[in-house]
Amino acid sequence: MPQTQTATHPRWGAIPTRAGLWHFGIWAPTVSDIALHLDGRTHPMTRVDGWALAECPAEPGMDYGFVLDGTLRPDPATRLQAGDVHGPSRLPDLMTPPPAWSGRPWDEAVIYELHVGSFTRDGTYAAAARDLPRLAKLGITAIELMPLSQFEGNRGWGYDGVLIRAPHPAYGPPEDLRRFIAAAHDHGIMVLLDLVMNHFGPSGNYLHGYCPEFFDEARHTPWGAAIDFHKPQVRRFFLDSAQGWLSDYGFDGLRLDAVHQIAGMGGRQFLRELAEQLRGLDRPVHLVTEDERNLPDLREAGYDAEWNDDWHHAIHCALTGESQGYYEPFAADPLGDLAHAMRHGQIDEGQPRPGSRPPRGAPARHLPPTAFVNSNQTHDQIGNRALGDRLSTLAPPVALPVIHALLLCLPQIPMLFMGEETGSTAPFQFFCDFTGDLARATREGRERELSEIGIPKDDIPDPNDPDILAQCYPFGQDPAREDRFAALTETALRLRRDRIVPLLKSGLVAAPEVTRDGHTLSAAWPFDAGTLRIGLRLTPKGATAKAAPFPQPLPEADLTLGDPERDAYALAVRIDT
Repeated sequence: MPQTQTATHPRWGAIPTRAGLWHFGIWAPTVSDIALHLDGRTHPMTRVDGWALAECPAEPGMDYGFVLDGTLRPDPATRLQAGDVHGPSRLPDLMTPPPAWSGRPWDEAVIYELHVGSFTRDGTYAAAARDLPRLAKLGITAIELMPLSQFEGNRGWGYDGVLIRAPHPAYGPPEDLRRFIAAAHDHGIMVLLDLVMNHFGPSGNYLHGYCPEFFDEARHTPWGAAIDFHKPQVRRFFLDSAQGWLSDYGFDGLRLDAVHQIAGMGGRQFLRELAEQLRGLDRPVHLVTEDERNLPDLREAGYDAEWNDDWHHAIHCALTGESQGYYEPFAADPLGDLAHAMRHGQIDEGQPRPGSRPPRGAPARHLPPTAFVNSNQTHDQIGNRALGDRLSTLAPPVALPVIHALLLCLPQIPMLFMGEETGSTAPFQFFCDFTGDLARATREGRERELSEIGIPKDDIPDPNDPDILAQCYPFGQDPAREDRFAALTETALRLRRDRIVPLLKSGLVAAPEVTRDGHTLSAAWPFDAGTLRIGLRLTPKGATAKAAPFPQPLPEADLTLGDPERDAYALAVRIDT
């Protein structure tokens, strides 16, 4: 779906047209003094309905920007920077389209969340690509890259991006990103991008100067003034950005960060427009949301799935006994919550819950199991701890294989955080690369945020410390243990591929049946092609293990961990066809 730009249909950014000519556009409705600076020369721009437009001969590799009230600024819609987020933009070479690939259906997804900068010692796309054969052999079918939009400095999670369409240069040139995705496709692995469209980072966002109208100062988010999605120019900025990542690089879909903050007038319209536009591409596109509201509406409108933090919270509380912050309502009866999630997909459905937090959510049990992305660990839940502790360092070691295999065999879409496939114990801490006042403000803000949940200030490291990134490399702590865990991952995912995915493809024909007896659960999901049965014993931290067997024993199970007659943690999985 090529982009075009005319005086009647202006677009953001630099768009090549016929041979040798490029269109340049920026929405700046209240700025009186603006010009295009291209390859060392300044060009006037035409004003049309709040837009500043220009057409000039240009070539890939030329630097450009907009002169705003006498100061050169980068293009907010740039696809490539000459350097950092404050300097000139650069015209990209987009002549080589990504190789064609037919994609994979969503019910085959096994997601692997990956941060490029810390996944390997080199922290590059090229280095990450060398590990693709291992991931494919384990059974990973989808990689979700944490945000790539360029941000201040070199180190960071990516959620402070300010140039939404420009790949962060520390990970390698854009062509290396294309090669990584093409290599993943060669191994049968989809690649999704975690895209942040609800806020911008604190350094390098010049949209306030070009068009303060881009923001709604009357409505604020945790990151400042909310983005005003009521304006069609704002929606167009993000629609073009999202489509550009898929068209320019070959991504198979998007994970949309915190869509509950894409709100106000126009927010819902934008999210529906986005799904409609991307579904118009000539290949499968998968869309996943993160949404604290626990509402089914976007999935009913065509989005594939939503991150199911409810599952994570209940597992975490059961194994750690923690009850602070958002864990509070899940700490009262975590095993009961897990049973609820097995029946209904999620836990919070608008009903009253233990603790002091108000009810949230709405029933979503009518959605298929694949509309929920379940995880035992994510970058958020690990990295938002002071020291980035993984569940593998907090939970009883004997419980880890059981809840790992359980995640991979549930009918919901499983997601692993990088290293989880080998039982990694490496931390994943919050890190950034700011200087001066911004570094101080970030450090103090993190100390303030974490102290509110009881973490002593002296235990909170400075996120700007350059040594933190090196500590987050997820492999090599205990090679023998990692090999054992990887073997379990491969076994469970082979069972999922060969026996469970065919059930998912056939469709659920009735509601799941879930029974509980003390610390044991028995669940059955009836599909048209057969029944998935899971027996689980999970003894919450601090509770006394009970010797009763599974309520419904599973003889001749396809996968068994632990002894259901006596162990505190045990799992049996059987597929009846």
